[in-house]
Amino acid sequence: MKILVCISHVPDTTSKINFINGDTEFDTNGVQFVINPNDEFGLTRAIWFKEQQGASVTVVNVGGTDAEATLRKALAIGADEAIRINANPSDGMFVATELAAVVKAGNYDLVIAGKESLDYNGGMVPGMLAGLLGFNFVNSCIGLDVNGTEAKAIREIDGGKETVSTSLPLVIGGQKGLVEEKDLRIPNMRGIMMARTKALDVKEPTTTETASKAVKFEKPAAKSAVKLISADNIDELIDLLHNEAKVI
Repeated sequence: MKILVCISHVPDTTSKINFINGDTEFDTNGVQFVINPNDEFGLTRAIWFKEQQGASVTVVNVGGTDAEATLRKALAIGADEAIRINANPSDGMFVATELAAVVKAGNYDLVIAGKESLDYNGGMVPGMLAGLLGFNFVNSCIGLDVNGTEAKAIREIDGGKETVSTSLPLVIGGQKGLVEEKDLRIPNMRGIMMARTKALDVKEPTTTETASKAVKFEKPAAKSAVKLISADNIDELIDLLHNEAKVI
């Protein structure tokens, strides 16, 4: 089984977010970038398939040279090879189109992507990718087993879980739960050294067209100050809830 894991290069969730050039560009100064958490769950599941079923695992990213450190980490975790599409991932359809070209060229059986990246939170690339390829698709996936060409997936739905049977070729949009957090891999020294010798193939994009672009970014409004009311002053609390907060 050939597995392709889509990796997004995203800011660490503890990073302080700022914008420059009239709020039209993200300020990367001082920001630590990591593997998108949803993608990390998918990568760990792919490595499990490699260890248990002899699958081959390739990771792919659409991004600039700065993303290569993230791809090298994925290689250190256990991926066999990496591909970087040398382009700015500014549009979901553009990213899906480039990923589709990689899948077709590599004849992959299973494509594991995070259901969304934690920078733009678009949640569109896995579904678009499946549509472009004509592959089966399971989103919000929290469990996956493969036996030959048959697959059984568990996905999160409103109020519960749903188990579905499908077949390869398959695209999944994975998330937390695909593996347990305790099972996430931390690169060891041997993995880091081996990652230096593994292939990292840089490809040019197949197109330069994008369907949309970000015009301007805006931060959420700052939280207002908290008012503390004495526990003995119930009347003032009721008055504020009624006349100021207007929740009663």
